[in-house]
Amino acid sequence: MKINKFVMPEVIFGHGAIYQVGESCSRLGAKRVLIVSDKGVLHAGWLDIVLDSCQKAGLRTSVFFDLTTNPKDYEVEAGSRVYVENECDAVIGVGGGSAIDTAKAIAVLVTNGGSIHDFEGVDQIMEPLPPLVMISTTAGSGSEVSQFSVIVDSERKKKMTIVSKSLVPDIAIIDPHTLTTKSPQLTASTGLDVLTHAIEAYVSIAATPLTDVQAKNAIYLTANYLRPSVASTMNEEAKAQMAMASLQAGLAFSNAILGAVHAMSHAIGGRFPLFHGEVNAALLPYVMEFNFLAVPQKYKEIAGLCGIATEGLTQVEAGEKAIEFVKKLSLDIGAPQRLSDMGWNGDMIEEMSQIALEDACMITNPRDITLQDVKYLFQRAL
Repeated sequence: MKINKFVMPEVIFGHGAIYQVGESCSRLGAKRVLIVSDKGVLHAGWLDIVLDSCQKAGLRTSVFFDLTTNPKDYEVEAGSRVYVENECDAVIGVGGGSAIDTAKAIAVLVTNGGSIHDFEGVDQIMEPLPPLVMISTTAGSGSEVSQFSVIVDSERKKKMTIVSKSLVPDIAIIDPHTLTTKSPQLTASTGLDVLTHAIEAYVSIAATPLTDVQAKNAIYLTANYLRPSVASTMNEEAKAQMAMASLQAGLAFSNAILGAVHAMSHAIGGRFPLFHGEVNAALLPYVMEFNFLAVPQKYKEIAGLCGIATEGLTQVEAGEKAIEFVKKLSLDIGAPQRLSDMGWNGDMIEEMSQIALEDACMITNPRDITLQDVKYLFQRAL
């Protein structure tokens, strides 16, 4: 039996978990924490809870929330200056993938120095990071448990994927109640990101029995609970199940990595300000069709996890039904069906395809892929 590795943080999950952030930081030896968040989290009231919890734990706090969707290198640099100026010794990230990825990147800079561009790729971080406590409020990115940080290089207009076990937070806090303040559109977008994480991790060439169990349950939960989660902001059961799906998908892809969908969406997201989850959802069915040849049995299993009766079906028939399920789910929850629906008309498709081909996520795609293949998939999704 081959040796498998599986990395993850301490996880605190459940209603009211967010109130444990101050005590969690104290356990890690923190005295002065930088809280990285965004204005949406501030307006929803979750940042006030974090600040109050830290104050009760005797921690001094500084806040940085000058972030945009698809966080930029200069935002990371600005946040690192706030950390240094306030003599912080730990980082809390509160929000979705943008806030948490930025928090991780700030932590890289304050102990390793240089520019965030220096750490693009795999295992480029040499010095230990300060204590990291991440609080997910979106049930989507999985960044609170992953070894990834994705930051836009503003000059090259390209998303840089930073991969290192150093980026796995010390503590991840997931409180499903925070999902009740998300809009239906954001719930749909982030939920489709969860499904993409789970499917890509499951069919990845780096998948293991340890990642498969996480990915399969995330697919099952998303197939059953994303629709009701979008339909009602107050459906606590659906929120809890989608929070669990996001957590498990995050654990799966952090260890099995991803595939062509994320490589392609990273390319687009570096240049165009589109919702990451919606781009993933538009690409996913076409990449699934392309990858089916490499892992037909897994696609039959995905169909079963989505509630499709597969007995008597061939692998091809079951795979087709799985792909149709993904399309229908996206349609039912009101997500854009094509990249053109989001305003991208295929500009620079040659350049986007080349960037995608060089993305770290492409390494673990189950089927070999060429530049022409990537261009074809982009055209299909338009």
